[in-house]
Amino acid sequence: MENIEIKLKMLIQEALKNMGVELALERIVIERSKEKEHGDYATNVAMQMAKELHKAPRDIALSLKDNLQDEFIEKVEIAGPGFINFFMRNESLTKVLKRIFDEKENYGSSNYGQNQRINVEYVSANPTGDLHLGHARGAAIGDSICRLYKKIGYDVTREFYVNDAGNQIENLAKSLFVRYHEAFNDFSIPFPEDGYHADDIKMIAKTIKQEIGDSMLKAPYEDLKHFLKKRGTELELEKLREDLRMFRVEFDVFSSELRIRNEGRIEKVLSQLQPYIYEQDNAKFLKTTDFSDDKDRVIVKSDGSYTYLLPDIAYHQDKLERGFTKLIDCLGADHHGYIERMKSSLAMLGYDPDILDIELIQMVRLFKDGKEYKMSKRTGNAVSMKELCEEVGVDSVRYFFVARAASSHLDFDLDLAKKTEASNPVYYAQYGHARLCALLDQGKDLPLDEEGKELKEEKELNLLKVLNDFPREVLQAALTRAPYKISIYIQKLATAIHEFYTECRVLDRSNIKLTSSRLALTKASEIVMKNALDLIGVTAPERM
Repeated sequence: MENIEIKLKMLIQEALKNMGVELALERIVIERSKEKEHGDYATNVAMQMAKELHKAPRDIALSLKDNLQDEFIEKVEIAGPGFINFFMRNESLTKVLKRIFDEKENYGSSNYGQNQRINVEYVSANPTGDLHLGHARGAAIGDSICRLYKKIGYDVTREFYVNDAGNQIENLAKSLFVRYHEAFNDFSIPFPEDGYHADDIKMIAKTIKQEIGDSMLKAPYEDLKHFLKKRGTELELEKLREDLRMFRVEFDVFSSELRIRNEGRIEKVLSQLQPYIYEQDNAKFLKTTDFSDDKDRVIVKSDGSYTYLLPDIAYHQDKLERGFTKLIDCLGADHHGYIERMKSSLAMLGYDPDILDIELIQMVRLFKDGKEYKMSKRTGNAVSMKELCEEVGVDSVRYFFVARAASSHLDFDLDLAKKTEASNPVYYAQYGHARLCALLDQGKDLPLDEEGKELKEEKELNLLKVLNDFPREVLQAALTRAPYKISIYIQKLATAIHEFYTECRVLDRSNIKLTSSRLALTKASEIVMKNALDLIGVTAPERM
């Protein structure tokens, strides 16, 4: 069953066709009217078509008006220079209740994606330490994008790329070698200049001590290096996965850079790129300026080692060879120059560069008592994702991290995130859900009128409109990869819910008909709020 906006668009499309004009549904804009006297919905389609039809917008609107009558519309009015305002029959709004009850957790879903395979890569932190707040925001946004894509019918693979072959892994192994010896009170080995000082390295060294004892204590670093790299990476990844699970983020695939290298994929892609490679100063450059890049890029250094770009090209080719029709990379804002060099590289390999989209995610700053809060009291280092979640709760972190566009810097107010009042948007939304659950529990012995026959009050009708908006909001948020739009919707829904149960007495046992209709609206609102919160990985508590 279509929602009201789709039905109105189809009606307008048919009316335009009668005037000899073809207009795609997605080009027809329907908005909810802000003022009651302007009806429930409005369109500016008459202004939009003025140039094409060589007529004044108001004349077009008047011509359309006669063809915009339908049983679900009470009346149509022309306003101003040619706005068309629709006044809906109450029963056209209440039909959404039955749809929500039928679809439940699937309300808001669609088959838009037709099961096309999308790969979303996010977090991809080096396995050398705790996840920082940049990783955490990437995790919240990346996971929410995946939830949105799944909701509109895409087959989504969530992927984490493990950088387990570069200098950082060499430094991890060197650090573990020193800490392994220190675990036996041997402090004779100097700590590497680029080593990792965090406590988790000491913990991993202790785990290795438990696993192998002192059997490798006399072995030189070169003999122990391969084992320390492998086991160190495994244990760091285990810790990262555990922290991500706590953050409600799971991955389908962990892809290894080491695998890409060991399978000879880098040499393969180097051979394929040969027509675009030239040498200069003993280094090999990729002529990415032949495509969309602003300068050519080094892929093999003068010492023969690869820059990180070359394995990355091989990795993206690996993803495409696995059959994905779209690749999404969620990366830190410092990767801005990466976009065109990677798109250019894919074009060289014969792929459509638009098969890859890159979301750049800006950094997070913490504030406490109005001042920037940088260092962890526990470790003296930057605050980790795990520590922030322990401080304010996973729900608050996830909500705040997606509440603004990924391209916007985020100032995270620790004091606000912990408040149990309406100024905290997480609390405001969750309290609204819990309040609905309490009303449903109190009226659990009463019937639900799924047709909502008695719903006539302004706040009831407004809430119905917000519920009706949900599928459209989900589709828009998914197609623009903008989870913050769901946060905005959640606040609109929470406001409509609070206004409804404040101004409309839900439980009135002296008027069972009205109570049954209001309980149905309460239940539908509870379902939609839970669905909306779930799309950004936030829980919907029944009690608070």
